[in-house]
Amino acid sequence: MKPLYLAGGIASVALGAAGAILPIMPTVPFLLLATYCFARSNPAWERRILEHPYWGPQVADWRERRAIARPAKLAAITAMAAGVIFTWATLGAPYYFISIAILAIAGGWIATRNE
Repeated sequence: MKPLYLAGGIASVALGAAGAILPIMPTVPFLLLATYCFARSNPAWERRILEHPYWGPQVADWRERRAIARPAKLAAITAMAAGVIFTWATLGAPYYFISIAILAIAGGWIATRNE
């Protein structure tokens, strides 16, 4: 099972890195999945994520208190809103309705988490 967890962790870090660039795709949920996988396959890599100066505190807050800091909430919801506008401007209907649904569901869930 270790190789599967390791592969899952690496894939999750790659998706998290893409999420750091793309407006609709999240980052921290993929890093949470990566830490879960690395805890079972490579604890040193789990520790590297937890000790990262920017992403580590966000991952630790979620693991310990199921909390999302207010600036992170604002950044996530703003990025999703930018994704809605970008999708509307480039693809139009009916595709931007998908972005609106993501904003409504994921943004609403993020907004209601502890701080």
